[in-house]
Formats: sequence, structure tokens, C-alpha cells
Amino acid sequence: MPLMTVVERLGRLLLALLVILCAAWSAVALALTGPASPQQRYACLAALGLSTLLALLGLLPTVRTLWRRLALAAFAAMLVFSLVLFFEQQPSNDRNWREEVSRTPYATINGNNVTVHEVRNFDYRSELDFTPAWEERRYDLNKFEGVDLVTSYWMGPHIAHVFLSFAFSDGKHLAISIETRTEKGEGYSTLKGFFRQYELFYAVGDERDLIRVRSNYRQDPPEDVYVYRLKGSLEGGRRLFLEYLRHMNELKEKPAFYNSLFTNCTTNIWLNARIYPAQLPLSWKIIASGHVPEYLFELDMLDADAGLDLAALQRRSHINERAKAADQASDFSARIRAPTLQTVAGQDKPAKLTANQTAKKAGTSNAANSGNNGNRAGGPAVKQP
Repeated sequence: MPLMTVVERLGRLLLALLVILCAAWSAVALALTGPASPQQRYACLAALGLSTLLALLGLLPTVRTLWRRLALAAFAAMLVFSLVLFFEQQPSNDRNWREEVSRTPYATINGNNVTVHEVRNFDYRSELDFTPAWEERRYDLNKFEGVDLVTSYWMGPHIAHVFLSFAFSDGKHLAISIETRTEKGEGYSTLKGFFRQYELFYAVGDERDLIRVRSNYRQDPPEDVYVYRLKGSLEGGRRLFLEYLRHMNELKEKPAFYNSLFTNCTTNIWLNARIYPAQLPLSWKIIASGHVPEYLFELDMLDADAGLDLAALQRRSHINERAKAADQASDFSARIRAPTLQTVAGQDKPAKLTANQTAKKAGTSNAANSGNNGNRAGGPAVKQP
């Protein structure tokens, strides 16, 4: 077989594969972002299907060049049409939001004094039964004490919802969770998260809200929550806090879309952390968010006693039992950080596993004893990646 024939056939095969991939993307884009009228949307999908079929037939060796070009041009036109509709979607802060994300938080900064507005502090009776409360909180940067990493699992060891909580020496904590902003009656879909269907949202709240709703009230399925103190300078932590506030204020003025891969809870933490002189290297363990604690432990970025291994640190950091005991206590943040491990002759002695952990212990890896989530970041009753 002549060399050119082999090269030509390979080229046609690759082009056919590209047509199929583009057609699949366009079909989902049209289904989600196409015309509002169902009839018009179905007509667009039918036109896309016909143009895709013609494009694939046009790649057959027996088809004349003119017809091949016309078929590919028709398909390209449908692809451009899909892209136009996709990019016409505009983010907004004005929709019929779920109560948990109904207010847009923002901060005002005056020297070292920070006032955060619309801080969520709901009183939960169950995951779906709560009394809304939005507060104004003040923080003194001179009292900044550190940054905690919070991970919540409900779906296995590889995926977790990850967020940060900023601590101050006067006992104040401000939790900030990067999530999707969903409307009433709207659930979460990873696929829809790639197609401009959700706004990006910084949920800002008291730990008795953002942590407690996950550790105490979500039961279908239950979540396992861990709190780790990050290593780093106080100045670096302050800069990270202010960077979060800057992005939060930007979203109030200019809303943005969430993306399941590029602007999710963990990648946004990584992007915000670029202000550090030593940038955290991008790793697959950031994408597979359940492995973030493992990754930070390997980089010596988690605050742990000398000689304490990751499994022992995870047992110490698991806060569900303490959170249930503290529940509505005013010192909830202090109680969930109270030590639960005893040290005997310098060796870690694990606390008793919860029922959740015992049921899920088999098969877990370095994210030991974590139930795992798929990122139920959007608030109660909304499962997210």
C-alpha cells in the first residue's frame, strides 16, 4: 500500500474522530444552552445530527472533493452556531436562588479591620429544616492566627469537598467554601458544570453552619469531616485571606461561571494560593480532591506532631463525634479542635471509629477512614463534585 494512502486514511480517521467529539460537545451544548423553545431546540439537534452524518459520509474515499467540502462546511456552521449559543450565556447574581446561597457576601477593608457582610449562620434542625440568619462580622488582621483546611467526604476516598477556615486569636473563625450557586429546585450535575449552568459562589459562614451542616445533619448519605491546620507564615495566611475577600468582592460586582474542572472548590484554592512566594505545584491530587490532605502532608504543609503519620493525623482531624457533641454550643469551633487521640509511650493511639468510618474502612487508601463526597458543596440536599 503506498505511503500516501496510509497517511491519507489515517488523516481521514483522525478527522472523523474529531467530528464525532465536536458533535458530542455540540449536542450537549445545544441541549443545555440552545433555544428556549423545545421545538426549536429539537430542530437544532436534528440539524446537528444530519450535518454530522453528512460530514462523516463526506470523509469516505469515494466521495468527490466538492461534496466533502460542502458537508464539512455545513458541520462547521452547526459547530459555530453551538459555540455562539454557548458563549451567549451570561452569569448573574439575580436569580431565584436557594435560600442557602440567596445573598452575595462581600467585605469592606479599612486598614487592618475587615468587615464581612452576609455571613451565613443558619440554625439547623435537619438538613432541610433551618432558620436562616445572615450576619455582619468584624475581624482584626492583627489577630490573625492561621488557616485550616476542611475536607468533607461522602463518596469514597478520591473525591472530597475542600474549603478553608480562617482563624483569629480572639476565637473567631470564618469559613469560606467555594461552591456552585444553584437555583431553587435545581440539583447539581458534573456534566452541566462544564456548560455554564452554574454561577461560582463563595459561601461565607460561621463554622457552626458550613461545618456543622455537613458533620451533624447530612444523612443521605452521611459525610465525614476533617479539619487540618496548615503550616505557613502568618503574613502568608493574611495575604491568602485578603485574596479570598478580593475574589469574593469581584464576584459581587462581576459574577462568573463555575466549571467542574477549572473553577471548582480545589482548583480555586490552588489559584488563590498563587500569592505565596513558593507556589504549590499542580498535581493530580488537587484534581482528585480527596487526596489533597495526602498531597499537603507529603509537602510538609500540614501541622502535625513530629513522627505522626498521615493515618494518625487523619484520625486526629476527624471531627464528626466532637461536632455532634458540641452542636449549637457557642464554642463549637474550639470543641471540634479538642484532641481525641492519646499518646502512649510516644505512639499514636486512635480514637474509636465512628459507624460511618467502620462501614467504609475496607478499601480506603491513604485518605483513610474518609467516607468521601462528590462535593456536596452547593449546600443542603445538593450533591456536587
